[in-house]
Amino acid sequence: MIAPKLITLESSIVNAMTELGNSNNAINMAAGYTDFHCSPRLIELVQKHISQGINELAPAYGVMPLREKISEKIETLYGHHYNPETEITITAGATQALFTTITALIREGDEVVIFEPACDSYVSAIEINGGRPVFVTLKDDDFHIDWEEVQKIITSNTRMIIINTPHSPTGMVLSELDMLRLQKIINGTRIIVLSDEIFEHMVFNGYSHQSVALYPKLAEQSVIISSFGETYHVSGWQIGYCAGPAKVMAELRKVQQVMMQSVSSPFQWALSEFLDYKEEYLHLSDFYVKKRDRFNELMAATRFKPILSRGSFYQLFSYEEISDENDKDFAIRLVKEAKVATVPISAFYHEKSKKYLLRFNYARTDEHLEMVAKRLSTW
Repeated sequence: MIAPKLITLESSIVNAMTELGNSNNAINMAAGYTDFHCSPRLIELVQKHISQGINELAPAYGVMPLREKISEKIETLYGHHYNPETEITITAGATQALFTTITALIREGDEVVIFEPACDSYVSAIEINGGRPVFVTLKDDDFHIDWEEVQKIITSNTRMIIINTPHSPTGMVLSELDMLRLQKIINGTRIIVLSDEIFEHMVFNGYSHQSVALYPKLAEQSVIISSFGETYHVSGWQIGYCAGPAKVMAELRKVQQVMMQSVSSPFQWALSEFLDYKEEYLHLSDFYVKKRDRFNELMAATRFKPILSRGSFYQLFSYEEISDENDKDFAIRLVKEAKVATVPISAFYHEKSKKYLLRFNYARTDEHLEMVAKRLSTW
């Protein structure tokens, strides 16, 4: 009686490892949330707007003051102006923004280029809309893109290229040269770039965030997806946004108004005021690079070897000197025996193969990081 659309879809490995970790009383280094409280000032703003009775439905595309502040922020940081009236839409988190964009733009038979390892929601959103993912594997230990390979797989059916910088799960950061190569590839085509930029304020060691908004020609054929959850430690609020050309945004909004009525009103108003406190995001990289360095310093006492993260709050570690098990089996054993939950990187590839790499979310308290390193020191 049921004809499933996503026959091959497995449960999220992050959820699976989190549940396994909870049942084994493990420290959760798998899930994509932060272990920190958000700013008391932001809580006060939410409480203010709730107490003022701003609890009715927000406009379908987001409250205008928030859209205006996002437009101002993007223009200040990256030099490109998005009209808050027609080119910015507030969404229920980044995943909904991604699904809405793909649903609006991908039709039966369209091809979408994905760089692996990649977020599992990319493939699901493409396939449920009749599209075909075309996979390009990131190369070597620095996970760089071979743009010659990308150029070769572009066809007349290519409709979208999805990029993610800073990158989950690897911590790779795209460079200016990467963006110029991408811009050259899509020039004169109908290809749209979907740019997942949720970690834009977590870039380390002299690298800079290369938003598509920095490149005028690229911006004309791109949709930015971002989120407040990772930046302000409020992942559970599920508030994100899309920014893109008016003609593309008009199509996205058609899908959005079918999917949902609006995003939480008081939280939108609170965020619109909180964006005035620019130090909250401008100093975030400093905060996280210290966390990364502290965690790697602690892990130096173990046999796990880091592949240094250049952005995001994820750090990969190789366990090649410890075991030749596949990463899923090793991760499960780590939960049960060491009481530490991580994510095997093979979960982010469509074809499983031995990678000997685990993803750790180091957006945790120092106490938790110390406990993790201690538990792994005997492995």
